[in-house]
Amino acid sequence: MIALAGIFAAMLHFAGALKSTPLLAALPFDLTVAAALAMLLVLPLPALASNWRADPAIALPLGACGALWLWLVIAGAWSPSSSVLAAKLSDVVLLGPVMFAMGLAIAAQDRALARCADAALVIGVIVAASIAWGLAADRIVLGGLPGASPDQIRVQYQIAGLAIASAAALAAVRAAEAPRAFLRLLWLGLAAGLSAVVLLPGGRAALLALALALATAPAIALWRSGRRGLAMLWPATVLFGTAAVLAIVLADPPLATGLRTLERLSEGEVAQSSGRLPLWRVAAEKGGEAMPWGLGTGGFTIAAGHGERRGLYPHNHLLEAMAEGGLPGLALWLIAFCGGGLAAVRLGARTTAARATRVAALALPVALSIMVSTDLGNRMAWFALGLALGLGLQAEPRHVSALRQARL
Repeated sequence: MIALAGIFAAMLHFAGALKSTPLLAALPFDLTVAAALAMLLVLPLPALASNWRADPAIALPLGACGALWLWLVIAGAWSPSSSVLAAKLSDVVLLGPVMFAMGLAIAAQDRALARCADAALVIGVIVAASIAWGLAADRIVLGGLPGASPDQIRVQYQIAGLAIASAAALAAVRAAEAPRAFLRLLWLGLAAGLSAVVLLPGGRAALLALALALATAPAIALWRSGRRGLAMLWPATVLFGTAAVLAIVLADPPLATGLRTLERLSEGEVAQSSGRLPLWRVAAEKGGEAMPWGLGTGGFTIAAGHGERRGLYPHNHLLEAMAEGGLPGLALWLIAFCGGGLAAVRLGARTTAARATRVAALALPVALSIMVSTDLGNRMAWFALGLALGLGLQAEPRHVSALRQARL
C-alpha cells in the first residue's frame, strides 16, 4: 500500500505531463482524477496505522500555510472578480491542502518516497521519449494544432519540461549512488539524454529548473557519501556545461533550429519576450496601490486590465501573494514557502541522503517554476512544499514501535 501510494503520488504530481503524450492524451478518462482516486484508496490506511513524529522546525511554516489559505478566503470578500475568484479559491483552499498533506505523508515514509521518485523517473523517461518520437513523426506540433488552445498546449509542455528535469536529476542521483563505474555511466547517459530532450518543447523555465535540480540533488548525494571534492565540482560542471551550450547557440542562432527551447532563448530578452516582465511590473504597481490589504484574491487580472482571464496572473508567487493578499498575504507566503525552504535545508542535513536527494530532485524544479510561472492554485506547488516539509516528519508503522518497546 505504501509503495502504491508513492507511485500514484508521482502520477498525480505529473499528470499534466503524462496527458501531453500522444498515447495518454487519448485516454477516455481524466488521468488526474484517476490518480487522485487511487491515492484516496491506498494512502489513508497506512497513514492511520502509523505513529507520527514531527520536528519543531516545521511548525511555523505549517501554521503559515493554514493562515494563508484562510486569509485568501477572507481577501476574496473585496475581490472584484467572480469567475477567477471561484476557480482559484477552489484550487487553493480545497485542492491545495490535500496536495500539501499528500506531500507531507509521502516524504515522511521512506518506501513511499522511494517509489514516488522511481515513478517520477519512469514518467520523465516516458514523457521525454514521447516528445522526441512525436516531433520526429509529426505527431506533436509545438504550439498546437489549428484550433487547439494555445494556453493549454503551453502549460502542458511546461509541465512536461518539469517532469523531465526531475527525472534527469533523479538519474544523476542514481549515478552518484551506483557502486560500479559501469552503472554510473549508464545513469549519467540517461541523465544526459533527458537533459537534451528538455531543449525540445520550448520551456525556458524547464531549462533553468533542469540546471538547478541537476546541479543540486546529485551534489547532495556525493557530499553525504564522503566525496566532498566531487560534490563541490559537480554544480560548477553542470552550470558551466549549461552556460557553454547557451553561449554557443546564442552566438550562432541557426544551431538552435529544431530545438524550440533554444530558439526561444535566441529571440531576445527572455523576461520581456515571455511577457513576464510587464506582468511583474504591473503586479508590483497595482499591489503597491492596494496596500495594505491587497486587490483581493483573483483580483489582479481585472486590476491589470485583462478582465476575467486567470491565465494572465503575475507568474510569480511572491508578487501574486503581495498584489492580491496585501501585506498579510506576502508575510504568510514568505513564512510558508521561504521559511519552509529554509527548514527543509536544515532538516535535509539531518535526514538520510536518500530522502534529501529525492525530495530535492522532485521539489526544486517546482520551486523555480513558482517564481516565473504558475499561480497560488497550482497543485504541484503545494505538493512540492509538502514534500519539503515532510523531511521533518517520520511515520513508523505501529507494530514496529511495539516490537522496539518489547525489546527494551
